Amino acid sequence: MAFEAFRQRIGSIIGGFDAAQAHRRLRGFRASRAHVNTLIAASGDTITARARWLVRNNGYAANAVESFASNVVGDGIKPSSSIADAAKKEEMQALWLAWTDDADAEGLTDFYGLQRRAAREVYLAGEVFIRIRSRRAEDGLTVPLQLQMLPAEMLPLDMNRELPGVGLIRQGIEFDGIGRRVAYHFLRRHPGDMTDPGLAGETTRVPASEVIHVLDPVEAGQLRGVSRFSAAIVKLFTLDLYDDAELERKKIAAMFAMFITSPAPETPLEPTEEDLEVEPGQVVRLDPGEDVSTPATPDSGGTYEPFQYRTLLQIAAALGIPYGYLTGDTAKGNFSNTRISLVDFRRRISAFQHSVMVYQMGRAVWTRWMDVAVLSGAIDLPGYGGQRRQYQACAWLPTKWDWIDPMKDASAEILQIEAGLKSRTQAISERGYDAEQVDREIAAERKRELALGLDFRRPGSPAQGPGNGATKDGDPASNDADEIDNSAEGKPDPKDEP
Repeated sequence: MAFEAFRQRIGSIIGGFDAAQAHRRLRGFRASRAHVNTLIAASGDTITARARWLVRNNGYAANAVESFASNVVGDGIKPSSSIADAAKKEEMQALWLAWTDDADAEGLTDFYGLQRRAAREVYLAGEVFIRIRSRRAEDGLTVPLQLQMLPAEMLPLDMNRELPGVGLIRQGIEFDGIGRRVAYHFLRRHPGDMTDPGLAGETTRVPASEVIHVLDPVEAGQLRGVSRFSAAIVKLFTLDLYDDAELERKKIAAMFAMFITSPAPETPLEPTEEDLEVEPGQVVRLDPGEDVSTPATPDSGGTYEPFQYRTLLQIAAALGIPYGYLTGDTAKGNFSNTRISLVDFRRRISAFQHSVMVYQMGRAVWTRWMDVAVLSGAIDLPGYGGQRRQYQACAWLPTKWDWIDPMKDASAEILQIEAGLKSRTQAISERGYDAEQVDREIAAERKRELALGLDFRRPGSPAQGPGNGATKDGDPASNDADEIDNSAEGKPDPKDEP
């Protein structure tokens, strides 16, 4: 303490950064110098518990976490294999799609549902663990592999100790001598689940190769995650209390229709008459000396709405989502500023998708799934052992963003493709689809249309090809065929004649 006072005295003499001074305005500002791991160890459980309570009981909090998860995952961040062999690629994609229905060890959802739950947990608790469970061939799975999701509370924050030899455990994670993660020491039972008898407090060691730890670290050296709600919990809770107080005040005021004032009775302890119930249009006779008055119903005042709006703006900023996504209120924004906020929000979501969901969860599951698929004989990939990296290469395709005016966006995208600023492959990938698969589907449709004498393409569209799209006798290919025959024989095209 003496050294701190001396340092502050020196700082006040030297000057420099005003933010480091100890003058009147910052006298009560005492920031902790503890590392984020120390802070999470001290208060991580409490923050997570409060965040979960708010999501269960506060509508804004529940809407925030659902909006984040649905924007991050949508209907799935899907892999598209980069294998050059089209037949092998199609076989692998079909096998992956079939396995996604078997992915959840609990059998409650598919792989893309697990993605959504993982994104929700990372936002809510700061982290989530996925245990890779190998299965037997007789279990009947397309690929003998499943995923078990474990919440953050299953890994104790207070487990810290040195191990014999070289290594140590920090916040439930075991490290070797050079700082690599070796294992996770999970509780056998959730500490808050009273429906699971026995095994309370017991832990089990799971090798790190069998665990996917998904988190979005905010500081260097951070071991465990922290809830995104940490900066918004106080305001969410106190705003909830304020709203409850306003509702209670209005409810109490609405209970009284009128007050009847009578002169003092001759006998003070004489019981008063029963309360008078009134109805619309009723004529009430009063005794001499009685008077009627109506209560002055208190109003919320003109500051209630602006106060709510500004507080919710601060909460939205703390949670990292637009105001409209937090509240569902679309009346306070026009097209332009709504789109600006969505562009910024989607950039944040895109960064989270690629740096967390794809890098930590998607890649780990894909590589492990392919290894197991080849070893189990579910798919045959010649030379897989020597070309493992080449076979495992893939692109991850998030769900396409939907805009308010899709016609303008589609037109702009077509112009970019025609000007050579973007390829069709890139445009299709941004929509969450595999370009080669889409092209095969289009080719199959064109072949089927030709066989049935159908053509649903817009005349003059790039997909229509040369000509105005007119047909003879319902044959979509007749015009093109006539043009080829005429040019081959040197005859003038009838369409060119006046």
